[in-house]
Amino acid sequence: MVLAVAVLAPSPARAEASDDVYGELAASALTISPVAFDSVRRGVEQLAVSGDPRAAAVIGALHDGLLYARDDRALFIQQPDGKYIDARTGAPAPDVSDDDVKAVRVNNAVRSAIDEALGVLQLFAPDASTRLHAASAVFTSHDPAALPALDKSLAKETKPEVKRRMQQAQAAAMLSAPNASQSGKLAAVATLRARGDQDARSQLAALAGQSGPVANAAAAAVVSIDRVLQIWSLAESVYYGISLGSVLLLAAAGLAITFGVMGVINMAHGEMVMIGAYVTFVVQQLMHAYLPSLYAISLLIAVPMAFLVSGAVGVAVERSLIRWLYGRPLETLLATWGLSLVLQQVVRSLFGANNRQVDTPGWMSGAFQLGGLTLTYNRVYIILFAFLVVAALMAALRYTPLGLRMRAVTQNRRMAAAMGIRTPWIDALTFGLGSGVAGIAGVALSQIDNVSPNLGQGYIIDSFMVVVFGGVGNLWGTTIGALTLGIVNKFLEPIAGAVLAKIVVLVLLILFVQRNPRGMFPLKGRAVEA
Repeated sequence: MVLAVAVLAPSPARAEASDDVYGELAASALTISPVAFDSVRRGVEQLAVSGDPRAAAVIGALHDGLLYARDDRALFIQQPDGKYIDARTGAPAPDVSDDDVKAVRVNNAVRSAIDEALGVLQLFAPDASTRLHAASAVFTSHDPAALPALDKSLAKETKPEVKRRMQQAQAAAMLSAPNASQSGKLAAVATLRARGDQDARSQLAALAGQSGPVANAAAAAVVSIDRVLQIWSLAESVYYGISLGSVLLLAAAGLAITFGVMGVINMAHGEMVMIGAYVTFVVQQLMHAYLPSLYAISLLIAVPMAFLVSGAVGVAVERSLIRWLYGRPLETLLATWGLSLVLQQVVRSLFGANNRQVDTPGWMSGAFQLGGLTLTYNRVYIILFAFLVVAALMAALRYTPLGLRMRAVTQNRRMAAAMGIRTPWIDALTFGLGSGVAGIAGVALSQIDNVSPNLGQGYIIDSFMVVVFGGVGNLWGTTIGALTLGIVNKFLEPIAGAVLAKIVVLVLLILFVQRNPRGMFPLKGRAVEA
């Protein structure tokens, strides 16, 4: 039992451990017996909670096999140069040689005590993150033997977050201590109830089946935590739905423009997304080779590059293929589907069929806690990026000459042509704009999906669903449609499973489109209303 002596007979904090503790550590160097090893184990347990500033160094030396004892039970630590220092004071011991000392031996019981003592000693580490990690480890183990060390560390702790975590660890250990007072356990239940997460619930649930005030308080706390967890579960589903919706929005935003202006069923739109992802890969490779100092911002540089490359490919496709097929939707669908196969094969020939690794920059790595939610930075950035792209598109359509001409062509192509607008070039630039936005989507998707020739195939159907549901050519409708489909899908997944949830969403969408063929927010105009 780790640190059992400290729990049964806790001693007040001292500046350093007594000579008896150090003497017990020397026992197995002088004689090999079960009693000697038990003495060393007790010494480790007592030293770990003594508050002695030399405790970590001495126990660490014992762990590494560098602790030695003399016949008079004096302890020494061997240094890398072979010389010795006094274990109690850390002062050099130049008069001690290898012939004067013997190594302190350990067995499995002592090794176990050493490992757990080193973990408890991290509660006194100078680094706040180390103390926080140690407190979390004690909370998970809820070992009552750590209570004396927690009491001492709490008395010295100044960081609010670390202190709160230590108090939670103290409460968990208190509930496991058989000799703790009822008032102490009731206070511990209140502390864990305030924490309110799944780990706290698990520890309280172990007490709920018992009898007495503590068990009753634990049962009430479990009910309260379940209610809080249910709320956070709903919030988590909404967040993951918004996350999925932002990905769908990025993939569908360009298609909403293309489909809305020209009425082209572009089955190669997903390949524009794929091209943007491969542009990201190429940019990272080039910067790694030639500009390693700027590698951290390679993703930011990849955004305009992906827009330009995918946009240029889109203009070339429109000028060479699409412009001959206006007004023939079936032929357009077949032609762009064939084009998608061609583009996939070109990418396979250039980069191979295997997935390509796109690095996530440091500023997009990791996660942070928001209440009961764990939010990863890359998902948060993608959500913000998606709304930024849509805002930029809306501004371009509303405040730029190209946007004015695009809206004119959308509302009435013949009238726009009669007013001198070169509708063929508007079609080409619109197709290029939609393809460029798809390339930007590829940059974002490279951070959460495999970069492969098949990347775009996973998003083309969902993109059409979003565009049709929101209203063809309407960016507001595309935004609302993407978020709605994402949230509904994430709420259905726990009930029906991932595959069946998509099928249910598709069926609901079909039923909706039957009643509202032009989507939630249809465009208005003379041509549309004719």
